[in-house]
Amino acid sequence: MSAGQQESQKVPRTERGRKTLRKLLDAAASEFGEHGFHEASISSITRRAGVALGSFYTYFDSKDAIFRALVQDMSEAVKVAARDAIEPDMRPLELERAALAGFLEFAAEHKEIYRIIDEAEFVDPRSYRDHYETIAERIRDRLRSGAEHGDFRDDIGEVEAWALMGMNVFLGLRYAIWRREGDPGSAEVAASANALLARGVAN
Repeated sequence: MSAGQQESQKVPRTERGRKTLRKLLDAAASEFGEHGFHEASISSITRRAGVALGSFYTYFDSKDAIFRALVQDMSEAVKVAARDAIEPDMRPLELERAALAGFLEFAAEHKEIYRIIDEAEFVDPRSYRDHYETIAERIRDRLRSGAEHGDFRDDIGEVEAWALMGMNVFLGLRYAIWRREGDPGSAEVAASANALLARGVAN
């Protein structure tokens, strides 16, 4: 986190403060998700959170600051969703299937993430870039670990990580955000994507 970001978001020192911060971030997710950055307001966020307006400024200097913090918070939530879906004894390929299924479940429960992350490209480009670079780095590390275990090619790296992330992002868009009746579930979508990863598309 940069010095400017540290100044615009204060770290709570008490459990009560942490709960208030959580309420504000959750309310901001709903507000920005429903109305977008420009139509959202600090007063609406605090009203949703059930928090006094003055309490907002205990933690954030501006609407921009809470938006930036929210993007970081959502990036961390994506990480946790994938991590929680993974079992310690999974082989590398199975691990990627589980991580994708975890993300799809998360996106289905938090549909606002797509609108907020997309809007970050224009509201706070640094946070937008950090979000995707951080995810790609985690995928790259997993792929390289798989290569070290002999499950993946030795030359697999950043290009493959970004390609895999792109696939995951659009599968989330189609099967979590734009989900239709009769669509396969998260586990089935992840299994199909995993088969593609395992075999490739060459005949």
